Amino acid sequence: MIHRLSLRFRVFLFFVALAVGNCAALTVGLFLGYQRLGNPDDLNAFISGGVAAGFVILGLITWVWYLFDINVAKPIERLAGGIRARTHADVAAEMDHTPARYLGDLAPAAMAATQHLSDARNALAEAVARETTRLAAEKERLETLLSDVPVGVLLCSPDHQLVFYNGHAVGLLGSLDAPGLDRRLFDYLHDAPILHAYARLLETDDPDAASDLLCASTAGSRVLAARMRLLTDLSACAGGQARPGYVLTLRDVTADLAAHATREALMDELFDRLRRPAANLQAMIGVLSEQQVGLTEPLDRALRTEVTGLTQAINDLAHRHDAARADWWPLSMTRATDLTAAVQVLLAPEDIALHCHTSDLILRCDGFEIVALLAALVTRAAPGRSDFRLEIAEDGAGALITLDWAGPPLPVSELDRWLAAPLQVGMADVTGRTVLSLHATELWPEPRPHGRARLCLPLREARLAHGRPAPIPRGVVYDFDLLSKSRNAEVLNTRLEDLTYVVFDTETTGLLPSEGDEIVQIAAVRIVNGRRVGKEVFDTLVNPRRTIPPASTQVHGISDAMVVDAPGIEEVGRRFHKFAEGAVLVAHNAPFDMEFLRRHELGIGRVFDHPILDTVLLSAVIFGQSESHSLDALTHRLGITIPEEARHTAIGDTVATADAFLKLLPVLKARGHVTFGDVLAEVRKHGRLLRDLNI
Repeated sequence: MIHRLSLRFRVFLFFVALAVGNCAALTVGLFLGYQRLGNPDDLNAFISGGVAAGFVILGLITWVWYLFDINVAKPIERLAGGIRARTHADVAAEMDHTPARYLGDLAPAAMAATQHLSDARNALAEAVARETTRLAAEKERLETLLSDVPVGVLLCSPDHQLVFYNGHAVGLLGSLDAPGLDRRLFDYLHDAPILHAYARLLETDDPDAASDLLCASTAGSRVLAARMRLLTDLSACAGGQARPGYVLTLRDVTADLAAHATREALMDELFDRLRRPAANLQAMIGVLSEQQVGLTEPLDRALRTEVTGLTQAINDLAHRHDAARADWWPLSMTRATDLTAAVQVLLAPEDIALHCHTSDLILRCDGFEIVALLAALVTRAAPGRSDFRLEIAEDGAGALITLDWAGPPLPVSELDRWLAAPLQVGMADVTGRTVLSLHATELWPEPRPHGRARLCLPLREARLAHGRPAPIPRGVVYDFDLLSKSRNAEVLNTRLEDLTYVVFDTETTGLLPSEGDEIVQIAAVRIVNGRRVGKEVFDTLVNPRRTIPPASTQVHGISDAMVVDAPGIEEVGRRFHKFAEGAVLVAHNAPFDMEFLRRHELGIGRVFDHPILDTVLLSAVIFGQSESHSLDALTHRLGITIPEEARHTAIGDTVATADAFLKLLPVLKARGHVTFGDVLAEVRKHGRLLRDLNI
């Protein structure tokens, strides 16, 4: 256990043991001398001499310990911290070897080693500089291309966390807050269509398959046409080793669908209003002809010809309009077996048995909505009926989906009522009738012999399944570490590099929250996968609802006039809590900032129970408690420069703390503190310096 103690404490224990040993030896020697002398009158003299000698010994040992601590142990600890900082944190500043002048050749040897390491790094940097420049130029061109693509592009990990998004996607997702890396996709898009498409792509054996789908944003009610494609070759995921991530391209079709729906309604009304007069006119001519009311044979024949032609023209145009409408909607090619399997999965919780017979077909349809419609029909028809059978068979250029059962047939009026009701798939405006309109088809009931009945649903386009042609190579490839990032719900056992961090700082009206001081500014940045995400920044002023003292304004530069229109801590606290969701909070002197936030938890409506790391304590772990651990001292030791205009601003101190934290992480790892729990156990040894906030 002693190897876990610091060097200075072990040296101190050594001198304590030396002092105890000397005092014990002196006591034993005096006792033996007194026993040998055998004169009781000399006892006081022995005791006086022993006490005096003991104090002299203790004083000498204390003096030697103090000199050893100041000139040996403390310089060794400082030298070790400096070496680790230059080894693991890439600090280029030369070490100050003056405090280690009594350590002989140790300090020059350490300086020589760090200088050699610095030279090796420079040589390596020069060796890769040209290649790095070329790759940086290509990366910049690729990012420019992706940012200007007129569709939203999202890259997601297997558990649906955002790994990449372009600028166009920010507007399409329609959220009040911009999307963030490592956040769940379903914070922005309804999950049901996406999960269905992802599961269907996982089940196919075609690594180049893509799925077209319609999805809706959770905010703003945007309807988006999307295409999903898996990123990894499915053969790499065989045996259940891993699931692939996927890329999702998005296009806003809200306005197009609204305009198209308006045109469709107009055309439907037009054809309906023309069909009826044409049919009535044809019937009236037939009646007039039968009653021979003043019509000559040529006139009768001419009228019949014109009316018949008008009726055929209207029916033909309506048929062509339905076909064109089906072609316009973004429908994907879906295997019939996938549809029937998905329906069976949805019906399993309802304990409804469904027997399926499916031809080897690929259908052009919205698989998610067709599955939801069929499952809803079976669920609603189940009372009083049994032995449900679902069949998908080839029907000319398309396919016919039939759902039959043993039991009474379904009245048309009841079917119409079912089709008008929502399908309960996460979007209230999705009904059976809208699904049929989307596919330009109809659904009708039919009686069957032997006490059976069925529903018929034709689809206009289908083909026999066969091998796909060789795909066109896709030239844009990216390798993102987040796609293979392992996730662990137990934060204590999670490696430091696998955690997401939010580094934050506050500016306040004063230093005493218990006496009414309040926050006037909060700033935060996110660290994901070991790097600070430059564009994911939280920075806002806060109305403290009290006067800002002039002395505080001189420190952070925030005046009463600047915060008069700023939101209160309740609104800002909720936004900050959302920004920090699922992350470890990092701050310099965290108890100060957290006290301001936690005293407003009731008004904010959120609890700040995040795991917390304090860079003051991390600095003490690496450099020892005897060093100064102010933000200025820490950044100076790590070679970080804080611009003068940014010092004592929330965002300036936040960025400096984040950069310092990123340089401390590899040093912690090099000392064997690999997981969050390792670091937590170590910082708690420095509780005398600062209180740890993790419960």
